[in-house]
Amino acid sequence: MRYDLHVHTKYSKPCGHMEPATLLKIAKKRNLDGVAVCDHNTTKGALAVRKLNKDQNLEVIPGIEIKTQYGDVLLYYVQEEIKSYDLFEMLDEAKQQDCVVVIPHAFRWWPLFKAFSYPIEKIKNRIHAVEAFNGRNFFWMNWLAQREARRLGIAKTAGSDAHFSLEIGRVYSKFNSTLREAIKKKSIELHGTTIFGLLGAIDGAIKRKI
Repeated sequence: MRYDLHVHTKYSKPCGHMEPATLLKIAKKRNLDGVAVCDHNTTKGALAVRKLNKDQNLEVIPGIEIKTQYGDVLLYYVQEEIKSYDLFEMLDEAKQQDCVVVIPHAFRWWPLFKAFSYPIEKIKNRIHAVEAFNGRNFFWMNWLAQREARRLGIAKTAGSDAHFSLEIGRVYSKFNSTLREAIKKKSIELHGTTIFGLLGAIDGAIKRKI
């Protein structure tokens, strides 16, 4: 099973660009078995993609990327919009909805983008995984995330962080069961390349400045 566990649609403001139909089309073209649609602070994109999907061989995971006071958090299998942006209140909401909780790009440091600033060790019992391979990260950022996941003994995931169609599926998680089971068993393999993601990130930064 090949899942891209971090993709965005046009509902991720101001950096999202993809139409839900485009995301779905490209995911199928790249032979993915699943995608987690995680727009910034909303599930609108995830719900739109899931509604359009008629392929029983492609799982669309309704997700969200919440911007908390300490940095971003990914939630999978979201049942309704998350109300709080406070890290700890958000984690309470996620537990109530039985979400899978992942800390994405925890060691990314770009201009205007800070790394996750709360010690992951202190919340390791309230999260399920660390995104250890992000398609828009440089090598050392992913290496630091992988090292942290190993140190804490928690699962690792991979996702493209796609904002443009060329990025979808270029980084993906590979496993042989359901996502929940694979995370529980820490059996996810990380695959892909960051070339397309870094190109997308640069292009997006240029467009925002324009």
